[in-house]
Amino acid sequence: MNANIADHYLDEVRRQFHGHKRLAEGAMAQLNDPEFFIALDPESNSIAILVKHLAGNMRSRFTDFLTTDGEKPDRNRDQEFELNAATTRADIMGWWEQGWARVFAAVEALTPEDVMRKVTIRGEPHSVLQAINRQIAHYAQHTGQIVFLAKHFRSSEWKTLSVPRGKSGEFNAKMAARGDGKPSSEGPGSKPDRAR
Repeated sequence: MNANIADHYLDEVRRQFHGHKRLAEGAMAQLNDPEFFIALDPESNSIAILVKHLAGNMRSRFTDFLTTDGEKPDRNRDQEFELNAATTRADIMGWWEQGWARVFAAVEALTPEDVMRKVTIRGEPHSVLQAINRQIAHYAQHTGQIVFLAKHFRSSEWKTLSVPRGKSGEFNAKMAARGDGKPSSEGPGSKPDRAR
């Protein structure tokens, strides 16, 4: 892969990960503690469970990212979907920060030459590009679930994380006035139709 393209790709990866983290945190910040633990039905996950699962996935996938399988032998994925009564929101958010710290440490260490290196996830070979794209898609899915649940719980009190309803024209005019033709540096959550 061309080094300039690989470098641009890694910049975009960082932007996407930071954007998904910021979007989920913008949604979670609007919730009270009880709402954080509510599941809509027995087959649904609470926001707390989604965060615990994401943190477990991040720890597994991004610890020794280039040198060990992304599914670590000490990971117990099933336990990521269980909470005990003593688990607090602070516990969950601590895991969240630890997980993201591993993601960012691994991604920041990558060089353009690494993008086409081979890594494995559950023994299946991936290029670094494929492995990262897999995680971006996974984290985007769960970020969307977190936003959906938070918006459901806040209802009319929801504070938009993107372009408010009825304000698309105003937003588009503002973007046109920027005139630089560059994508927003904010990542997911900064563009229209992401998370009303």
